[in-house]
Amino acid sequence: MALIVGAVGVANIMIISVLERRSEIGLRRALGATKSQIRTQFLAESILLAVIGGVVGVLAGAAATAVYAGSKSWAVVIPAEAWSGGIASAILIGAFAGQAPAVRASRMPPTVALRTA
Repeated sequence: MALIVGAVGVANIMIISVLERRSEIGLRRALGATKSQIRTQFLAESILLAVIGGVVGVLAGAAATAVYAGSKSWAVVIPAEAWSGGIASAILIGAFAGQAPAVRASRMPPTVALRTA
C-alpha cells in the first residue's frame, strides 16, 4: 500500500512540474530539443525523486530496526535484499509514475507551451 501511495505522490509531483514548466519546455523545444530529450529529462527527474524517497525510507527503516534491536539487546541484522529491494522498487515506481507526465511534456508543441507562459 505504501508503494502505491508513493507512486501516486511521485506522479502528482511530476504532473505539477510539467504544468509549471510549460514555458521552459516550449523554449527548449523551440531551441531544438527533441521530444526524446524532453521525455528523458522528466523521466530522469521522476526516477531521481523516487530514489531519494526510497533511500530516505531505507535509512529510516534501518534506524528504526537498530533502535528496536538495541532496546531488546539483539544484534542488528538488515539483509542486503531488504535495502536493495527497497531501492530497486523505488526506481521502478519512479519510472512507472513518471512515464505519463514525461510523455505529456514531450508531446507539448512549442508554440502552445510558449503561449501559456
